[in-house]
Amino acid sequence: MSVPPLNSKPALPSAAGLPYISPMTPLAHIAALPVRAYRLLFSPWVGFNCRYQPTCSAYALEALENHGAIKGSWLTLRRIGRCHPLGGSGYDPVPPSCNHDDS
Repeated sequence: MSVPPLNSKPALPSAAGLPYISPMTPLAHIAALPVRAYRLLFSPWVGFNCRYQPTCSAYALEALENHGAIKGSWLTLRRIGRCHPLGGSGYDPVPPSCNHDDS
């Protein structure tokens, strides 16, 4: 078993057989600022009491990255709206994007 050198870069996701996730649009970066601020400032004091996996902030960042600012924000607001005592819990992934090329 060979060990890769320490200075080698990891393989690209597409090389590992994983789907390529496009980078966020500029508007999605702006929409992600409140989420990043929440994670930095409030999340340490709120604790880890999330009903869903992934957490709402991780869901928001992934939705913004995969779907863009408008649809990603809509998916995030829907997810936050489901987070209440009478709501569900468990694994709730971001729906896949329909904007993939079949090459």
